[in-house]
Amino acid sequence: MSLTVENLEKNMAKLIITVPAADFVEAMTESYKKQKGKISVPGFRKGKVPQTYLEKMYGPEMFYEEAANICMENSYPSALDECGLDVVSRPEVDIEQMEKGKDFIYSATVAVKPEVTLGDYKGIEIDKVEVEVTEEDVQAELLNVQKQNARNIPVEDRPAKMEDEVTIDFEGFVDGEAFEGGKGENYQLTLGSHSFIDTFEDQIVGKNIGEEFDVNVTFPENYQAADLAGKTAVFKCKLKGIKETELPELDDEFASEVSEFDTMNEYKTDIRATLKAKKEKAAKNTKEGLVIDKIIENASMEIPDPMVDTTKEQMLNEFAQQISYQGLSMEQYFQFTGMTKEKFLETATPEAERRIKSRLVLEAIAKTEDIQVSDDELNDELKKMAEMYQMDLEKLTDLVGDSEKEAIKQDIAVQKAVDLVVEASVEK
Repeated sequence: MSLTVENLEKNMAKLIITVPAADFVEAMTESYKKQKGKISVPGFRKGKVPQTYLEKMYGPEMFYEEAANICMENSYPSALDECGLDVVSRPEVDIEQMEKGKDFIYSATVAVKPEVTLGDYKGIEIDKVEVEVTEEDVQAELLNVQKQNARNIPVEDRPAKMEDEVTIDFEGFVDGEAFEGGKGENYQLTLGSHSFIDTFEDQIVGKNIGEEFDVNVTFPENYQAADLAGKTAVFKCKLKGIKETELPELDDEFASEVSEFDTMNEYKTDIRATLKAKKEKAAKNTKEGLVIDKIIENASMEIPDPMVDTTKEQMLNEFAQQISYQGLSMEQYFQFTGMTKEKFLETATPEAERRIKSRLVLEAIAKTEDIQVSDDELNDELKKMAEMYQMDLEKLTDLVGDSEKEAIKQDIAVQKAVDLVVEASVEK
């Protein structure tokens, strides 16, 4: 294998990788061996057709695609090691030459980690972040606990109102035709939850049990189901049940049931302390964010587009994992919200760019300040990981490879850089 590197604009590079002709022929033979058991040709037993015969009958091109993949899988990691570049994106591959008897040549266009020119990062001035727990905060938290312990009581003597949980049958029609996924029976819906599109829930308010009625809505222009996007629909509905929320009394009995305290006063004192700790943590995060934003503003760097695209895909995967804990798939989320993958990635662009710039400036500060991470600090982090994943520390340490340990140490160094710049900041 031989390698040529072309440096492109905006921290992009093109790796031109040449694989010897003999290696490409060998990869074609490997492709033939994988496929021969599936090939049937009259006059030959299955799996016994010679490679030369197949190439003469159908052309050697029948093995090119898989042979190319084999050559790239074998050569690309070595090319990355040889070029010495800090590649931060998946390669965009183009085949430059592919013919039996000739060298196999392909190019891989990649994003390279940008260089950062730091500006001022010590003595950053930020507005003071206040931490205060008000009586309204305490009451709001109590209301949340009330709602968590509320009962839903069936009602029959009044029409539906906001915050009721209603049971409905419905079927949706566009241009008089029922559409797929638009029908439900005994569906439970909390009015005001905005679970349904447009003004669907508002139009149930004021309806009585047993009443049949139409709900008129318009699907969003960016609705996931393209055949429904932007169209008006009529839902034939029937209200079958209404339940209202009954909140428990805020008294000593309630406090003893939902907490370890015997009185409401003790419980409220604990709530206040918990809220203060949360607000202090939030204030710390806010302060860090303000300082880092100023440091980014003072620095200069050129972010390659593929690096942003890779980060946005990571953010999409993170979000998909989060909602999976709630029992939702991304397909369901897109359907319920009218969001699309393309729109999600578009709206994620500013945060993706900030994530990248934040990491880059902090890594640059750690390097400039020669921040070191000791083995003891690494071990402490591994202990935290072992506790989090409920694993034996020794087993976890054996599973974590050298590259992963270096990545952990880099994360620790970055956090040390955060602590350094925040401690050196000035609150106005």
